[in-house]
This record gives sequence, C-alpha cells and structure tokens, in this order.
Amino acid sequence: MSALTATAEERRDTSVRPAYRVTGRRVLSSEWAKLWSLRSTWITLGLGLLFLVAFGLISASRYESGINSGHMDRDFADATAVSLSLFGTNFAQLALGVLGVLVTAGEYSTGMIRSTFAAVPRRLPVLWSKAAVFGLVALAVGTLGGFVAFLIGSGIVSGTPAAMSLSHAGVLRSLLGAGLYLGLVGVIGTALGALLRSVAGGISVLVAALMLIPGLISLLPSSWQDDISPYLPSNAGEAMFALTHDSTTLSPGAGLLVFLCWTSLALGGAAYRLVRSDV
Repeated sequence: MSALTATAEERRDTSVRPAYRVTGRRVLSSEWAKLWSLRSTWITLGLGLLFLVAFGLISASRYESGINSGHMDRDFADATAVSLSLFGTNFAQLALGVLGVLVTAGEYSTGMIRSTFAAVPRRLPVLWSKAAVFGLVALAVGTLGGFVAFLIGSGIVSGTPAAMSLSHAGVLRSLLGAGLYLGLVGVIGTALGALLRSVAGGISVLVAALMLIPGLISLLPSSWQDDISPYLPSNAGEAMFALTHDSTTLSPGAGLLVFLCWTSLALGGAAYRLVRSDV
C-alpha cells in the first residue's frame, strides 16, 4: 500500500508542476537581470555618461574663454554648441563599447556561458537578447548625456557665434544621432565579445576599429583616403551626428546605413560562430 500511495503522490506532483518554456521575453528578462547584477555595469555606464557630459562642458568652457580672451584655438574656430557638447562622444564610445564586450565575453571567461546555454539551448536568442538589452541601455545613456551636455553647454556659449538652441535646424537630429551611434557601438562591442570570446581580444579589436585604423588610413595617399575614409566605422558614425557635411563625408542617412552594415557584420560573425561551436 505504501508503494502504491507513493506512486500516486508522485503522479499528482508531476501533474501539477508548471511547465516552463523558453520564450523571447524570458530570455530578455534574464539578460536584463544579469546586466544590472554586475557592479561593472554601473561603474562603466557612469563613466560613459561622465565622459560625454564632462568633456562637452570642458570644450564649451574652453571655447567661451577663448572668445573672451581673443585667442581662439584653430580647432575651435568653426565650433558650434552641438560640436562642443558632443566632443566627449569619442571617449564615451570606449566606455560603452568595452562594457558591451564584457557583457558577452565576461560569461566565457567565468564559465557562466555553459549555464546560459543549458537554459537556452538554441543559443541565438541569447545573442539577440544581450545585444538588444545592452544596445537600448547604451542608447539611453548616450542620448541622456548628449542632451544634458548640450543644454548646459549651450548656456555656457550663449551670446557667442557658437550659440544654438534645440529649435535650430539639425540640432535635435544631431543629438539623437549621437545617442543612436553610441547604442550601436554597444551592440558592436557585444557582438565582438561573442565572436572572439575574449575580453582582451574584443576590446583590442574595438579600439582598433574605432581609433587606430582611421589614423593608419590617414597615412595613405589622399586619393585613397577620400575613397576609404568615409566608410570606416568611426567616420560613418560621426556622419550620423555631425551638424554639417561636405564632399568628403557621408550624409547622416548614408552614415547610418554604413554603420548599420558594420553592426550587422559583427552580429553575423558572432551568430555564425555561436551556432558552429560546441560552447
């Protein structure tokens, strides 16, 4: 009787046990929780926001002091409130891109990725969720930092030739473009971390793509520079939020399209390795 009773209880427990399914919403929720559980997330996002705002205000203050003293630096001669406020974008992109690498490569270094793939055997939803979650966070931080830097910086340069307001043509587009650029940089960092599975390797490739390669291209003949330079990731991204353009730069729409192609290439490479590798 006891054996029969035990069997009946086991069947009853099994029948009422809820069946959990792996859904896109649950994978997104899991990646969101993992992102904010790390101390490095808060620190690095704070640094990215600090770089964007602080360098923007420093450049605006330097421009204002140059105007008042009558000794304006050549680099600031044609500056606007937008270009001064977004001066810290190049520094913020490193912080957000590095954190993107850590989001994926960090799990490989700790071995936690095995538990993640055990919970989500199809694997690709993990990559899409990580890229989407961190990309949106980086977009929010970049947009917030850009608007804060502009609103404060425009007050600093008020009454100077660089003075602008949100109602000026192209200002809103530039600020939103800077936020979108930083969000996509975060996605590229996430993809590089998944592709290379190494924190050091992912950061090295990210820095090379955004900062070192443009410097090397400048050593090429000028005719080659004009053909290659506009399509580099950093230059195409800069075209997304630049207020003015000339014949050597892409339009905002073309810059966005080119940068989306670079982002898709990184994500495609990461997805291919993810489905082709054992871990």
